[in-house]
Amino acid sequence: QVQLVESGGGLVQAGGSLRLSCTASGRTFSSYAMGWFRQAPGKVREFVARITSSGGSTYYASSVKGRFTISRDNAKNTVYLQMNSLNPEDTAVYYCAADQLPFGSALSPAQYEFWGQGTQATVSS
Repeated sequence: QVQLVESGGGLVQAGGSLRLSCTASGRTFSSYAMGWFRQAPGKVREFVARITSSGGSTYYASSVKGRFTISRDNAKNTVYLQMNSLNPEDTAVYYCAADQLPFGSALSPAQYEFWGQGTQATVSS
């Protein structure tokens, strides 16, 4: 069992940056691949980024590639999402998720077993 807690959301102007964090409980964090998803009002939850258990591979949605960076610190049981050049279309609740399959490019929410409660990121124009 893994419990995930996100933080770092907030209100930022277009062009600004936010850094989201997701801290996991338990001693097996380093065995999970981690993902970030987001859900805007009235829309389905969508994939944002993924990092394998070792941190050796990362994957991004085309809409955020070049602007967002996913990273992890296994010693701190934490995964990060650095979001730069934000625009109003990035406004959403951001969720982190853990996948027991430590490698590969799982892009579907159904492939992740554990979820955090989400953190709101709002980008004003």
